[in-house]
Amino acid sequence: MATLLIGRWTDEHTLTVTESHPVPNGDQEAIGALVAAARDADPEMDWACEFPVDAHRDAVQRAYEEFARDDDADVVDDVEHYAAL
Repeated sequence: MATLLIGRWTDEHTLTVTESHPVPNGDQEAIGALVAAARDADPEMDWACEFPVDAHRDAVQRAYEEFARDDDADVVDDVEHYAAL
C-alpha cells in the first residue's frame, strides 16, 4: 500500500495537505479518480503525490523532506495535524 496526499500551495511557502488516501502502489486509475474528485471539490487544489509508505504521518514527513524543506517552506497537515520536522 501507499499513501496519496492531496493539497495545495496556499502561498509560495506553505503546502497544505487537505486529503490523505491509502492506495495500492502505483494504481494510477485509483489515484486519478481521487485527484479528479479533489479537484472538483476544491478548484484551488494544485498538488498531489503518492508516497510508498503505509502511514499518513510518514507520507507528510516525506512531503516535507521532498517538497518543502530545501525551500524553507512549511507543510500544514489539515488531515491529522501531524507536524513534519
